[in-house]
Amino acid sequence: MLYLINRGLMKRLLKYVLAVLITASSFYAQIKIFKNAEILTASGKNYSKGILVINNSKIEFVGQLEDYNIPSDAEIVDVEGKVIIPGLVDTHSHIGIDWGFDSDSPTQPDLRILDAIDPFHSTFNRARAGGITTVNIMAGSGHLMSGQTVYLKTKRASTLEEMLICENVQFGICGGMKMANGTNSLRGKPFPGTRAKSAAIIRDLFYQAKEYKKKIDEADGDAAKMPERNIKLEPLVEILEGKRMVHHHTHRADDIMTVLRLKEEFGFKVVLHHVS
Repeated sequence: MLYLINRGLMKRLLKYVLAVLITASSFYAQIKIFKNAEILTASGKNYSKGILVINNSKIEFVGQLEDYNIPSDAEIVDVEGKVIIPGLVDTHSHIGIDWGFDSDSPTQPDLRILDAIDPFHSTFNRARAGGITTVNIMAGSGHLMSGQTVYLKTKRASTLEEMLICENVQFGICGGMKMANGTNSLRGKPFPGTRAKSAAIIRDLFYQAKEYKKKIDEADGDAAKMPERNIKLEPLVEILEGKRMVHHHTHRADDIMTVLRLKEEFGFKVVLHHVS
């Protein structure tokens, strides 16, 4: 079936569509203001009758109500009697996953926990309800090295890529490396049975990574001289280069000292978790 529309009608139709698009654009770009709240900031400065201004989904201003000239087209929400605090950052989280590792090896640096995260998992709802906006998700602590962690926002999203604090999910560094020692990883083979063996396994793995890095450096970009790609050693090279942070589960004083000795031996950056 063929429809004929005259030129004048087409022009009026296009003007109408353009007007709708401009209106929609203005709506989504609208400034949203929360006023009269008690605002507690991360820097320590607090406001009793505060105002928080959001422009294009970004916080534009935080301060006293009288210090900001409110635009006439802003959406204003009066939250008197409420308290606004910064979003909480959880540096050691296991939300969004049901299980994050296998038991075929005590070390699995090639594992990426981001490949096991469900963005629709109910634990994200509970995190948001508790004010947690940013998390470092990692596999459990039953391995000496349980894999690559991931830093992300707990916002509602359809895909994990929308949540990640990472520019390139395929080739970028999207998190740290989860490690553990002490009693957690002491069990039957192929896992270690003693603390000494635990440390020896990690030392051997890092020396393999140092040798792998040496071959890459010696190749100097020459593809013919490059070693065969090893996705288990690649993230360890990133650790040795200071590009990837180690997040280390550890408790007892002697276990903590073991971590610090490894840090001195290989020069990596480490965040100690638990240290109870």
